[in-house]
Amino acid sequence: MLSFRLLFLSIFITSLSLSQTEKKINVNKDIDLVKVYKQVIKEGYGTPSIYKDLANETYFRSNYKESKIWFEKLFVEIKVTDPTLIYRYNQSLKALGLYKKKKEVISSLGNN
Repeated sequence: MLSFRLLFLSIFITSLSLSQTEKKINVNKDIDLVKVYKQVIKEGYGTPSIYKDLANETYFRSNYKESKIWFEKLFVEIKVTDPTLIYRYNQSLKALGLYKKKKEVISSLGNN
């Protein structure tokens, strides 16, 4: 009977420690990518990759005003040929009511 109790107790403790380990692993899931990248840019380390990630992240959060800013910074840094990025930029312009001006804006960025 004592061995059964010890076995049960050890299984309980093991399962409890595993569930606590899982909680510790998931601590970083709530990091806000936009806040982190904005801080990186504020410190002077902005790159096209960061601008692209910010543009996409703000686009998917339906923050079209900000996504427009980050897409334009990306377009100034590199010549974008990815049709998905251009589409998302156009959708941001459309959401802001600037869709009619998209050709002007895109041509001024050098991405026809």
